[in-house]
Amino acid sequence: LIQLVESGGGSVQTGGSLRLSCAASGYTYSIYCMAWFRQVPGKEREGVAAILSGRDTTHYADSVKGRFTISQDNAKNTLYLQMNSLKPEDTAMYYCAARNAGYCGSILFREYEYWGQGTQVTVSS
Repeated sequence: LIQLVESGGGSVQTGGSLRLSCAASGYTYSIYCMAWFRQVPGKEREGVAAILSGRDTTHYADSVKGRFTISQDNAKNTLYLQMNSLKPEDTAMYYCAARNAGYCGSILFREYEYWGQGTQVTVSS
C-alpha cells in the first residue's frame, strides 16, 4: 500500500503563490505516476498536473500551464506543486494521487489508485 499526505494549502490573494507538498510512504518503489487533482463541490475531480516517477516528464491541464509547476524529490519521496499567479478559479480542495501503471499524460481521477486526504486552497479577489 501507499500512503499520501498533503500539506501547504491556505488562503492567498489573486496573483499570489503557494507550494503544496505530498509526502509518500509505504511501497513507493511501485509508483509509476504521481499527480495533483483539484475539486470544488458539485464538480468532478479535475486533473491539474502529473509527473512520471523518477523522470522529468510532466503533463499539465491547459488551465494551469505556465502558472503551476509539478516536481518531485525522489530522495524524500515528496511531490510538490508550485502554484504562481493564482486566480480565484483555482480555489479548490487539492489532492495528491499515485498510480502503479498507465500513461501519465492521462490525468483522469478514475485511473489513480492512491489518494491523499486533500488540502484546501482559497484564492480571494
